[in-house]
Amino acid sequence: MIKNQFNIFFFIILYASLVVGFFFGEDLNYGATGDWHHTDFPVIKDLSINLKKTLLNYEIYGHRHSPVYLIILSQLRKIGFSYDLIRFLHLNISILLIFFFYKCLELKFDSIKKSILILLSLSIFLSPTFRSLAIWPSTRSVGLIFFVLSIYEFLKFQKNNLNIHIWKNLFFLIISSYISPNFSLFIIYFFYHYSKKLKINELIQISLFCLFLSLPAFYYIFILDINFLTAGTPGKEIGQAVGLSYNFSNKILIISTIVFFHLIPFLISKKFFENFRKSVTKNIVLVIIFLIINIIFFNYVIKFTGGGIFFQFSNYLFKTNLIFYFFCFLSLMLLAFLIRNNINNFLIFFLLILSNLQNTIYHKYYDPLIMILFFTVMDNFLSKDFLNKKINLFFLYGFYIIYIFIRVAKNTFFSI
Repeated sequence: MIKNQFNIFFFIILYASLVVGFFFGEDLNYGATGDWHHTDFPVIKDLSINLKKTLLNYEIYGHRHSPVYLIILSQLRKIGFSYDLIRFLHLNISILLIFFFYKCLELKFDSIKKSILILLSLSIFLSPTFRSLAIWPSTRSVGLIFFVLSIYEFLKFQKNNLNIHIWKNLFFLIISSYISPNFSLFIIYFFYHYSKKLKINELIQISLFCLFLSLPAFYYIFILDINFLTAGTPGKEIGQAVGLSYNFSNKILIISTIVFFHLIPFLISKKFFENFRKSVTKNIVLVIIFLIINIIFFNYVIKFTGGGIFFQFSNYLFKTNLIFYFFCFLSLMLLAFLIRNNINNFLIFFLLILSNLQNTIYHKYYDPLIMILFFTVMDNFLSKDFLNKKINLFFLYGFYIIYIFIRVAKNTFFSI
């Protein structure tokens, strides 16, 4: 009872901090406010006035995100919801992410104390991205909620092998993809696992199911030719816009360092260091060759904005990529450790890279997604080891506090 009272009290404190941030306009991403004011809300206003005209001219807004969630918000505005009421409603919807993440943890780690799982899920309250995109409405945060719901159904299928969970998994994945299209690629991950357990006729059925539910999106993008996915992103020069980028060296190096950064609190383990040291001797030659090849083709510049904490740290403090390349080496060594002889983990990292085809790469695309994937679908001993010791949660909360401090310091002392 005391533990339950503490968890409730702790939730209230963290929720209150989010509400306080709402009233003071908190934006730890230092971009969510502008995205809402200049990109999202103008679309919402126009959708509330003329839905059809706005949808048919959606490209002119330069919006790279799906209009689906914006349509829902526009209808709230149409029936009289105020600007701040829409934001506050979205804030409370965003908390569902924490709840569904907890349900995934409860399903996967049924031998771990629930109080530990609750504290782990509540740590999302301190994620700079979660806070920013809850306070300033974003389609990505709602898409992530449905993506976690799809993971929950996938975990249920793995546990009891009932096909109903496959249909629910794919249904929630499709909804998440309509709201945030980058999640659509994870259909590859789920189909890989289903192909090992289902008959060919069952695979055909679920394929047709996905195709049928995807037809409106195909019609909107390819028939009506409203391809908002290629909306311009910042280029090297002021005013220059760059749409998609197929330089995967940029993506591999930057995304791997972002993944490494968000996994740091889960690597504080004697068992990890012992296994990692053995992995280094096996993988170091291939990793160095792979790193050199990607460095040759790497051309991401600070003017693109984003790039991850290690890229920015290296460029703003030392005016060079050398420190960044060092962290690339560590990050690739970690990935080699996690994906060696493990197709499951390889697929996850492959899809994380493939899902970002735009030129710019930001931390917000992977926070708190990396932690959620780490504890739900990744195969590793680290997640359970982490949860076996309650003191490890202090490292996680400490990590997020330091991360918040870094975000504030970076935008206070550097014009990034």
